Amino acid sequence: MTIFAIRTTANREDQVLDFVSSNAKKKSLKVYSIVHPHGMRGYIFIEAESKQDAENASQGVPYAKGILPAPVKYTEIEHMLEQAQIQVNIKKNDIVEIISGPFKREKAKVVRIDKQKEEVIIELLESAVPIPMTLKLDSIKVIRREEEEK
Repeated sequence: MTIFAIRTTANREDQVLDFVSSNAKKKSLKVYSIVHPHGMRGYIFIEAESKQDAENASQGVPYAKGILPAPVKYTEIEHMLEQAQIQVNIKKNDIVEIISGPFKREKAKVVRIDKQKEEVIIELLESAVPIPMTLKLDSIKVIRREEEEK
């Protein structure tokens, strides 16, 4: 496995990352990870089996300007990466408040937690019809525990 750098338009790295990830899944390419280190503008890194897989994943992606000719050594980007130890202190049936996005300040009930994807599925409390929504863990905060209600 090799790491390649993809040049992008500045401040469009997250969009390129999403498109490249989507392409890799659709085309069943051997792409193992895609990273946009915080604070680094104009580049994302893609770990793939071959340069061809990396090129195919980034082909036709808006704001992607191309792959650098030489692979990147892990030691060159190691200082930009850190192992994230996620402490999930959210449980099923907790009442949470949404702290970002269009539903900011809305209250919801936790239906399911996906620790691998760092996502939570919630249902808004004040809506007439309960519609499940998927949000990132960092966009909600617990305001009431299930045990406290009993």
